[in-house]
Amino acid sequence: MTNPLLSFTELPRFDQIAPTHVAPAIDALLADANAALEAVTAADFPAQWSAIARVLDVSIEKLGRSWGVVSHLNGVADTPELRAAYNAALPKVTEFITRLGADERLYAKYKAIDPATLNSEQQQAHKNAMRNFVLGGADLVGAARERFAAIQERQAELSQKFSENALDATDAFSYYADKSELAGVPQDVTHSALAAAKAEDKPGYKLTLKMPCYLPVMQFADSSALRERLYRAYVTRASDQAPSEALQYDNSALIAEMLSLRLEEANLLAYANFAEVSLVPKMAESPQQVITFLRDLAQRARPFAERDLADLREFAAQQLQMTDPQAWDWPYVSEKLKEARYAFSEQEVKQYFPAPKVLSGLFKIVESLFDVRISPDSAPVWHSDVTFYRIERGSTLLGQFYLDPSARTGKRGGAWMDDMRSRWLRPDSGQLQTPVAHLVCNFAQGVDGKPALLTHDDVTTLFHEFGHGLQHQLTQVNERDVSGISGVEWDAVELPSQFMENFCWEWSVLKNMTAHVDSGAPLPRELFDKMIAAKNFQSGMQTVRQIEMSLFDMLLHCEHDPALDLMPLLRQVRAEVAVLQPPEWSRTAHTFSHIFAGGYAAGYYSYKWAEVLSADAYAAFEETIGKNGLPNVETGTKYRQAILETGGSRPAMASFKAFRGREPTLDALLRHQGMAEQT
Repeated sequence: MTNPLLSFTELPRFDQIAPTHVAPAIDALLADANAALEAVTAADFPAQWSAIARVLDVSIEKLGRSWGVVSHLNGVADTPELRAAYNAALPKVTEFITRLGADERLYAKYKAIDPATLNSEQQQAHKNAMRNFVLGGADLVGAARERFAAIQERQAELSQKFSENALDATDAFSYYADKSELAGVPQDVTHSALAAAKAEDKPGYKLTLKMPCYLPVMQFADSSALRERLYRAYVTRASDQAPSEALQYDNSALIAEMLSLRLEEANLLAYANFAEVSLVPKMAESPQQVITFLRDLAQRARPFAERDLADLREFAAQQLQMTDPQAWDWPYVSEKLKEARYAFSEQEVKQYFPAPKVLSGLFKIVESLFDVRISPDSAPVWHSDVTFYRIERGSTLLGQFYLDPSARTGKRGGAWMDDMRSRWLRPDSGQLQTPVAHLVCNFAQGVDGKPALLTHDDVTTLFHEFGHGLQHQLTQVNERDVSGISGVEWDAVELPSQFMENFCWEWSVLKNMTAHVDSGAPLPRELFDKMIAAKNFQSGMQTVRQIEMSLFDMLLHCEHDPALDLMPLLRQVRAEVAVLQPPEWSRTAHTFSHIFAGGYAAGYYSYKWAEVLSADAYAAFEETIGKNGLPNVETGTKYRQAILETGGSRPAMASFKAFRGREPTLDALLRHQGMAEQT
């Protein structure tokens, strides 16, 4: 049988891919890519965009797709065998990509291309390519070039190891609780915990650090001792503060080495720090601009955060007889205050959001707003929980996506969208290739034969990732490097995702995605009104928490000495921004995968930066909402054409201006989060 990783005529055969396929496939594709690189850099090869694309881009795209499949499986279906195969291939792939990005012969070919011979999409891709050659070390020579390449390879290894440690440390923890300890914990969580323990022939209820278990325990368990046990395990994962049996997963040394290598890389490229390098392809112009933005937002949000905390302390003392709440008590106190103030609980709401109904409602709003049809499709998948869909307009296929919703062992935490294949007018065949995306979440699974139930936060997460998927799949750009999410500035790429979250607060949208899991009754309007009243509950505290992480990330990469412990910097940032200080032994930075294993280094601020864009963009829908309460389809069309369809083919600010007719302002964000100044 042929190697499934070498088949490009159809969708990946996920059900047939084995770890033993990785090495031979990657070796073969690297050989092809190296041959293509030699061919296009030959002296007599024409310096023409289309000629280079037909040979080199086609070869690299195949390598990227195959390696992308392996990387994806490593994230959602990790096994010791697959991990070993992935880690064995990683240095080879990294070495080639680094060498490609710094190849002076290829750089010279691109320099020789006449931009006047290119269409507007190709011109943007060419401009990005020239910038990336410089950032890839193409201007370096001799020992500096060799060192730069070594740094890239080592950073790839460290990033992968960081991710493995975070996953393994999470999976390694379990606590088998007695029934008496679980007072207050939601029934669906205890059922799942009981089933997990029984599956291992263990007594009691198996509690883990996976979000569908950890978060409800922290919010609802009446036992402070139980909450403390899980909290301590969670915030010391992959750190020097973990129990002795888990110290093998400590990320401390990896973080220090990564920061040192990033600074060295920046210096080799003639930048003062890594933050400056990180911002070159982003909207923000300098680290100082980002720091000023974050501190300005913190100054506006902090009074609201202090008010939130005062409310919590007063409630804890008066209603719960807790005079000195600890870090592990705050989620519990918050949930109790929310229930008391707004007369509902997250568990009550959750009963109205069965996953199939939510998905149906999500599809409905997307279909009506963006003139598409979403329908089930078939393809090989990597797990029985995974489903596959297609998006069409009329009879035209626009894109397809896999949806992997459930948390499980061997799957890294969080939620994300990955592009499996990009839209591309292929230069080798002249055929239009349609995009394919992975949408991955970590929701609880259904229990007792019932469908999975989503919290409202889960619903928002699903809409968020679908927003990324829409930008990838609805693109009308034919140049691969700037179609969909490709080429979009990193600090603007969250605009479409955060934009979609707003629909989770519209009654006209929400009512179509609710049905009580037992009775089938829709979400009562009275309950929705309570949710709206509670929408900005603790928005001040949540905002300063995000700013804390963003500011820490930026200062870590522009002011911190990598030879020093990062904890003093984190404490300094918390003293400036946060209203709640965690225990001395908390080490949340050690699982901050966004910046150490996820591409957000000196870029975590992007969430707040793009939130300004997304809130302002959604304000256009608020301004044009129809009499039926539904979002205006004409506004949806304008948004689709200006933002979603253009992808990275022009600067994000140009796309935003095309939609709104002006630059964004902070007003809509502050208003949406209940932090607008009173007049």
